[in-house]
Amino acid sequence: MKKKVLIVSANYYLVHSSFLEADAEMLLNEAKIKFNKIHVPGAFEIPVTIAKNIKKYDGFIALGCIIKGETPHFDFISKTTFDGLMNLSIENKKPIGNGIITALNSNQATLRSGSDKIRINKNKGKGKEAAKAVISILSQK
Repeated sequence: MKKKVLIVSANYYLVHSSFLEADAEMLLNEAKIKFNKIHVPGAFEIPVTIAKNIKKYDGFIALGCIIKGETPHFDFISKTTFDGLMNLSIENKKPIGNGIITALNSNQATLRSGSDKIRINKNKGKGKEAAKAVISILSQK
């Protein structure tokens, strides 16, 4: 499969995003899919970065982490980011694997990103799930 994927990773929570990236990269390498990476400051910047690159790639993987704080900011960032990704995917008919963790606290984010270094199931993990989704759609005929 000669496809090219862009990983867009928010490094606001660098510990979590680095584990998500490693998992996604591993799966893309196993599938022999070429990929590039762009780092952005936070999850909010992911949709615009994908939009700027939409014609250059066959698929995208969005990675990052949004942790709930004491204000409604979490809800606004999560909704607008996820809506932006879905709209881009549908409008451009290109897969965007959503590997952005939304967590209620740091402990939850640690477990979901795999940054706790405990791998109960080596085939699970948000980065892998996002990559797997993109690979699946790119494989469709």
